[in-house]
This record gives sequence, structure tokens and C-alpha cells, in this order.
Amino acid sequence: MSKVPSITLNNGVEMPQLGFGVWQVPDDEAAKAVVTAIEAGYRSVDTAAIYENEVGTGKAIAASGVAREELFVTTKLWNSAKETWTRDSVLREFDASLDKLGLDYIDLYLIHWPRAMRDDYVTVWSAFAEIAESGRAKAVGVSNFKEPQLRRIIDASGLTPAVNQVELHPQLAQAELRAFHAEHGIATEAWSPLGQGKGLLEVPTIVAIAQKYGRTPAQVVLRWHLQTGNVAIPKSVTPSRIAENFDVFGFELDAEDITAIAALDEGQRLGPDPDDFDWN
Repeated sequence: MSKVPSITLNNGVEMPQLGFGVWQVPDDEAAKAVVTAIEAGYRSVDTAAIYENEVGTGKAIAASGVAREELFVTTKLWNSAKETWTRDSVLREFDASLDKLGLDYIDLYLIHWPRAMRDDYVTVWSAFAEIAESGRAKAVGVSNFKEPQLRRIIDASGLTPAVNQVELHPQLAQAELRAFHAEHGIATEAWSPLGQGKGLLEVPTIVAIAQKYGRTPAQVVLRWHLQTGNVAIPKSVTPSRIAENFDVFGFELDAEDITAIAALDEGQRLGPDPDDFDWN
């Protein structure tokens, strides 16, 4: 049995607070990595159409020996700029993801980016509401949405996203957005929870706290996410690192640690700003 705590989404669905991400994992490596993660105790796996590893992820789920209902699978719509998205095109993409994963349903389906300059995310969200109503996605949400975009889809549809998955780590703590989420019952999920390994794990404050508990810097940061209330999805293909990232339930940061980590927030993104991010 997994020892990962769960959070309850705004529609009553239970979601593990710690999951396994497969961004940048090639499809032929994804099956092995996901099986390793499930064997380590993870019960939540996060993929996306654009990662091009839904097939490998699905193979791992089928081979894991764990009952489907014990696993929480997330994938995302890559609403590319090659077309204006319609209800039918969204439903086709959802069906394609289901087929690649080899599943009858998805636990969480996300709009990957708002693509605000294209101004069709309200239409996309309307199709997501239909998918949720059908039961083929147990919950629907968004990724990389800011407050104005969240307000717009809620006002237009009456459906509040269950989750908003955003870049979030101690150096980009997203306090205002998390407060909005809390006010509206939206779960906050962190991508790049460890800062993409771009210096966060060498910050003296993090290193000192890790030494205090006899833990690694990565474990300290993941523990911060859990105690802050975030869902976190660290990624690795290294078995020892996969196990290390899961071993974060045997200690607890004290108030002094939380305050020290809060002071690291610089408001600096490692990834693109959702207001500016578009693609062809």
C-alpha cells in the first residue's frame, strides 16, 4: 500500500499529493521508469500528449500489477497553434490520449497551456466540461493558467478547475495564485518542484536544512511542498533518485525551516511566462 497522503479535489476525487512526472522521458524509457516508480510506492503518474510517452506510460501501468483503481493518471491536451480548437478537435485529442495509454478513463485531464493570445481556451474548457460529465475523466483542470484566465473559464462555464498545475518551487512560490486557488477550491500542483536542478538544491539554506535532518536537499524541497499543501510531481529515470524522492514521509520541517525557505522566493521563472508562451 502506498503511504502517500491524498488531497480531496473539489469534486470529491482523491488525488495523491506526491506523483511521478515523465516530462522529457523518451517513450522507450518511460515504461521502465514508471514501473520503477510504482514499485517504489508512487500511485500517481503525470504525462502529456506533447511528451510523446503516453504509450510507454500505458505499458507500465498495464505491467505494474497494481489495480487500475489504485492508480491516478494525469495527461494533458497540447492545444497547438496549428488550428483553432473546437469541441470536436478536443474530443479527438482526448480519445487519442486514451488510446495511447490503453485506458478506459483518465483520472485528471488538463489543458496544458492557456495559449491566451489565441483566445480559444474557453471553447477548449467547454469541451473539458463535457468530458468530465461523461465520466471518461474523473476530474478536469488546467495547467499554467493565471488568475484572469481562471476567472474567465469559471465565469463562462460555471465549472471550476479541479487542479491548476504551474511552475512552483521555493524560488517561485506563487503565493498570490495559491491564495486564489485556496479561495476557489482549486488544488495547486507544482511542475519543476525541484527547480529543474538549476541551483535550487545548492542554495545554502536548503543544504543547511538537509544537514539538520540528515536528508538530501531534494527531500527537503519536496517536504516543503507537502507541508505547504502543494501536489508535487518530481521526475527522474534513475532508480535511486526515484526512491529518494519518494522517501519524504519520515520527517517534518519545523516552522523555522518553513520561514527560511519562504525567504528564498525571488519570483523568477525557469520556464516561460504563460502570458507570452505560444508555439507553431
